[in-house]
Amino acid sequence: MNYALCIVLASCNPNSGGPTYFNDVESVSAWTFYTIAIKTDDSLWAWGGNGGGQLGNGSVGGLNDFPVKIEADKGWKAVSAGGDHTVAIKTDGSLWAWGNNAWGQLGDGSGTSKNTPQPIGANKWKAVSARGDHTVAIRSDDTLWAWGGNGSGQLGNGSAGVSITTPVQLTGIYSGYTWKAVSAGHYYTVAIRSDDTIWAWGANGKGQLGDPTITNFRVPNKIGVDKWKAVSAGESHTVAIRSDDTLWAWGANDKGQLGDGTTTNRDTPQQVGGTNKWKAVSAGFDHTVAIKSDDILWAWGGNDKCQLGDGTIRNSLTPKRVLQVGD
Repeated sequence: MNYALCIVLASCNPNSGGPTYFNDVESVSAWTFYTIAIKTDDSLWAWGGNGGGQLGNGSVGGLNDFPVKIEADKGWKAVSAGGDHTVAIKTDGSLWAWGNNAWGQLGDGSGTSKNTPQPIGANKWKAVSARGDHTVAIRSDDTLWAWGGNGSGQLGNGSAGVSITTPVQLTGIYSGYTWKAVSAGHYYTVAIRSDDTIWAWGANGKGQLGDPTITNFRVPNKIGVDKWKAVSAGESHTVAIRSDDTLWAWGANDKGQLGDGTTTNRDTPQQVGGTNKWKAVSAGFDHTVAIKSDDILWAWGGNDKCQLGDGTIRNSLTPKRVLQVGD
């Protein structure tokens, strides 16, 4: 793949009269092979691969070349793409899930995969995150819950290896905490407590938990420094924004996804650049994207599928601005 082909992929559209852009997007979530988004009218759309029924269109397999609306209902407010399962919250606080359910990651107690959105219990939820074989979510009372696969302790319940097919609150002393943000990584979880401290548990082979022991944790483990306001977990790297708007990263760095100019893994948080003007960040499989306070989008790390949006397939070890094709 070369520069010209990346541009074609970025702007392709079947309309002979020119591109019609997918506009009015409120929020978006992506993982390997597919993307799901909520428009400003609260409608839900999905595109990409559908191997586990994660597009929610009533089928399994195939793909959507372009965004397709999921059901006729509107009223969606949050969504998370897990890989081959999807979870979402409606404006009434109800939780829904669909796609692969081999490890109970849909949370309906069945272990049976679903190819259309299914309601999960009757509780009220305010945040949810899915990745790989597990799901984590925060209820309206700020308690943290988890379900699905637990091979590396990513559910934070003190055990490993036993899947859970319905939402279970964090146990022991952790059940008394309240939480404001959570992100599911690939076999690990990172969350921010209401006191702005950051905690992580699950797989830690690349330092993604921010702990230099490089050992897995089956219960939440506090990451050294305090005062965090946003976090995102990827395949094996984590990125987060502190309360002073500085951006930090740790974990795997083989493609430069930590943005520090090297390909050296980091087992403790390292600041990305010297600026303190970041307002949003998201970790992909082996790349990272982030928005500065001036609303400019930056990306770095792996780029073999043009995921950095710079018209090349070259990895970048430091943040680069994302290009735009057309208006």
